[in-house]
Amino acid sequence: MAYKISDDCISCGACAEGCPAGAIAEGDVKFEINPDACVDCGACAETCPVGAPQQA
Repeated sequence: MAYKISDDCISCGACAEGCPAGAIAEGDVKFEINPDACVDCGACAETCPVGAPQQA
Protein backbone atom coordinates (compact mmCIF):
# COMPACT_ATOMS: atom_id res chain seq x y z
CA MET A 1 0.00 0.00 0.00
CA ALA A 2 1.42 3.38 -1.02
CA TYR A 3 2.14 6.24 1.32
CA LYS A 4 0.13 9.47 1.33
CA ILE A 5 1.18 12.90 2.61
CA SER A 6 -1.12 14.37 5.23
CA ASP A 7 -2.10 18.01 5.69
CA ASP A 8 0.69 18.27 8.29
CA CYS A 9 3.12 18.77 5.36
CA ILE A 10 5.20 21.95 5.67
CA SER A 11 6.50 21.70 2.06
CA CYS A 12 10.15 21.42 3.08
CA GLY A 13 10.97 18.82 0.39
CA ALA A 14 12.82 16.40 2.68
CA CYS A 15 10.53 13.54 1.66
CA ALA A 16 11.12 14.13 -2.06
CA GLU A 17 14.89 14.17 -1.56
CA GLY A 18 14.71 10.94 0.45
CA CYS A 19 12.48 9.03 -1.98
CA PRO A 20 14.54 6.44 -3.90
CA ALA A 21 11.71 5.89 -6.40
CA GLY A 22 11.27 9.57 -7.27
CA ALA A 23 7.57 9.24 -6.49
CA ILE A 24 7.20 12.56 -4.66
CA ALA A 25 6.69 15.96 -6.25
CA GLU A 26 5.57 19.38 -5.09
CA GLY A 27 1.84 19.87 -5.50
CA ASP A 28 -0.26 23.02 -5.35
CA VAL A 29 -0.62 23.01 -1.57
CA LYS A 30 1.76 20.32 -0.33
CA PHE A 31 4.04 17.60 -1.62
CA GLU A 32 2.25 14.63 -3.19
CA ILE A 33 3.14 10.98 -3.68
CA ASN A 34 2.40 9.23 -6.97
CA PRO A 35 0.85 5.94 -5.76
CA ASP A 36 1.81 4.16 -8.99
CA ALA A 37 5.50 5.00 -8.46
CA CYS A 38 5.62 4.52 -4.67
CA VAL A 39 7.47 1.34 -3.67
CA ASP A 40 6.20 1.48 -0.05
CA CYS A 41 9.71 1.66 1.43
CA GLY A 42 8.98 4.27 4.11
CA ALA A 43 12.03 6.42 3.35
CA CYS A 44 9.82 9.51 3.06
CA ALA A 45 8.34 8.95 6.51
CA GLU A 46 11.81 8.54 7.99
CA THR A 47 13.10 11.83 6.55
CA CYS A 48 10.05 14.02 7.19
CA PRO A 49 10.52 16.33 10.20
CA VAL A 50 6.75 16.47 10.92
CA GLY A 51 5.72 12.90 10.06
CA ALA A 52 3.45 13.93 7.18
CA PRO A 53 3.96 10.82 4.99
CA GLN A 54 1.75 8.02 6.31
CA GLN A 55 0.70 4.65 4.97
CA ALA A 56 -2.56 5.01 3.09
